[in-house]
Amino acid sequence: MTNLNYVGKSLIREDSFDKATGKTLYVGDLKRPNMLYAKLVLSKKAHAEVEIDKSESMTVEGVEAIFTHEDVPNVLYNSFEWHSSIVAPRDELLLNSKARFVGDRIALVVGKSKYSVEKAISKLSIAYKDLDPIIGLDKAKEDDTNLAFEKDINAGNYKEAFEKADLIIKDTGTTQKIHHAAIEPHICLSEFDINGDLVIYSPCQVASQVQMHVANILNIPLSRVRVIKTAMGGSFGGKSIPILEPICAFATTRLNRPVMLYMNRTDSIIGTVTRNATRITVETAVNKEGKILGRKIEAHVDGGAYNTNAAAVTMALGKKLFRLYDIKDQLYIGKAYYTNTIPGGACRGYGSPQAHAITEINIDNVAKALNMDPCEFRLLNLVDEGAKDPSGGTDLGNAKVKECVRLGVEAFNWKERRANIKLKNTSRYSYGVGMACGTHGNGYTGIYPDYTSVDFRLFADGSAFVKMSLHDLGCGTITIMQQIAAEALDIEIDKVRVTEADTLMTPADSAGTQASRVTFVCGSAVKEAGEKLRTKLVDAFCEFMNVKSEDVETSCGRIYVKGSNEKYQYKEIIKEYEKKFSEGMSEFVKYKSPANPASFAACFAEVQVDKRTGLVDILDFLAVHDIGKSINPMLVEGQIQGGAQFALGMALMEDIEIEKDGNVKSTNFSKYHIINSTSMPNVKVLTVEANEPYGPYGAKSVGEMATVAPAPAVINAINFALDTNITTYPASPELIVSEIRKKKI
Repeated sequence: MTNLNYVGKSLIREDSFDKATGKTLYVGDLKRPNMLYAKLVLSKKAHAEVEIDKSESMTVEGVEAIFTHEDVPNVLYNSFEWHSSIVAPRDELLLNSKARFVGDRIALVVGKSKYSVEKAISKLSIAYKDLDPIIGLDKAKEDDTNLAFEKDINAGNYKEAFEKADLIIKDTGTTQKIHHAAIEPHICLSEFDINGDLVIYSPCQVASQVQMHVANILNIPLSRVRVIKTAMGGSFGGKSIPILEPICAFATTRLNRPVMLYMNRTDSIIGTVTRNATRITVETAVNKEGKILGRKIEAHVDGGAYNTNAAAVTMALGKKLFRLYDIKDQLYIGKAYYTNTIPGGACRGYGSPQAHAITEINIDNVAKALNMDPCEFRLLNLVDEGAKDPSGGTDLGNAKVKECVRLGVEAFNWKERRANIKLKNTSRYSYGVGMACGTHGNGYTGIYPDYTSVDFRLFADGSAFVKMSLHDLGCGTITIMQQIAAEALDIEIDKVRVTEADTLMTPADSAGTQASRVTFVCGSAVKEAGEKLRTKLVDAFCEFMNVKSEDVETSCGRIYVKGSNEKYQYKEIIKEYEKKFSEGMSEFVKYKSPANPASFAACFAEVQVDKRTGLVDILDFLAVHDIGKSINPMLVEGQIQGGAQFALGMALMEDIEIEKDGNVKSTNFSKYHIINSTSMPNVKVLTVEANEPYGPYGAKSVGEMATVAPAPAVINAINFALDTNITTYPASPELIVSEIRKKKI
């Protein structure tokens, strides 16, 4: 681990220059001969039967077609399904005659220009027959038919634990719907190639998922649908499921023309998916020494208008709650409900941010009731290395969350700050410090199929080609894989090329970029393939030179006998190998992930609360992460800082506000507020690198984990500053002022 050439180095992303100079082409930059443009018409009503008169719109010059529900295949699907083995309740259609939420797809307009498309949409005559909308969890729970999913996760006997307790602390809190806010709105392009195959260009997270849905809905063989993952301007889960691709592909099949289907920001907010809103109640039972004896959590999840991920996110939320604290007796009750609001979908952290948002506030409240320091209370109850999941999940691996807390306590000067922070208070401002912990996973092992394939080749010129179905979301995935490949093969990194997903050209992968699996699973596959290829190269050299493998060394693309001054370039051995054995120098690896350990973090925050306005300034922030090994420390730091920005917005301001009639108020960035550069704190990052055995060079995930603990850390700091118990997200200025007035601070 100490003599590594590329792993552990802060190398600049391979696409940085092209993106900085504008050379990178996104889907919106692509042009095709005779290409048409398309835009969805989205419902303005939350629940209504829809009739559309398109006669006037069809007279607009340049309009090629206007499709409604009558024109599209009557094939139900669930866009959440990403693998042939996964079947979820199917209730989605390409276009709908009954709108189930403001933003539902009711028509598609296709034209020769964006101008003609927009003009035609403005002339559509749409008649709505209003139906009663179900908005919010309270309304949904009034009727059992709105229940989309329910399941319990049980370990031990929480009732017996509660009977032994000296203290039981109960809290109820809510989390909001959140927009992913990727810089690139949703878009895709479809066309037929010269072979008659349907080709889709998409900034997606799972190319095979797009392929599967398009083939099923349009009744086309999978082998005739090609999906090419394109450069992506961010996703954070928002582009995880096929939203535009099936209807775009349909338009191409009907018109036999290339079609680019685009969205603007408002469309992306109301017409795609959101992070699921939740209401969570947690009861924690402890003894007077501060040991958690048992816990009960009940989560109600707003699934939105379609089933999509209702079951999966409800279960994911619950499973994380058994993997952070050492609680043998615990019950989780999860229920998801249909509402006439934007459907839930994957969003960075997938259930973990909601789970810890409320439970970490409750943990602070338990510590307060026991008159214990929140960090000391956590250290008494957090999981240890090698811990088992009491609910039957995969082992937690080399869990170093206690090390994160200890390191953070020292680096943040926690004890002194906690004791003295309120000395800074003035008549207008209150100050507080808070912290929180969190956990997330490393793939799908133990839950869903988790496998990938790598075709790793060395060419006669000494360059290397790693062919696999990766999906870089803008976070540097390709660079990470180049570093792993170069390290495993012991070759110069600039000679390594790594591909992204192309369902015609790249080998099978079960799940794309989901579930924090890429570095842990795909990286391990690259490492195995690279090491096997290096072994094959050494074996060939040994045969040619009549030496033993233990007497041979490699170094940055060269191979030699130990002690010899004569070094051979890889390409020399490759040429001889191909000549003698009539085959290329390559390895094909099918990799199944053997584990799914936990990643952890502890976050610390200092805040200033303006008691007059309710505005919160985050003055200092520290994130300490257990990541096994930093493949690229610069990219790790960037992921943690970006994740913090995502979570701090959740804590303080981000909220898709939906009125009682289902109308969405926050339809653009002037109304949907995110943390900007002037309000973003300097996020300091520390990492605990203790080697995760099944990860490549000891690495495990960080990208989603980074969004989990920051939000409750900030809320805990606010509550400490004001002596409140805010459990509602976001802690907006209005909410804070309301709490201050209640307390008469």
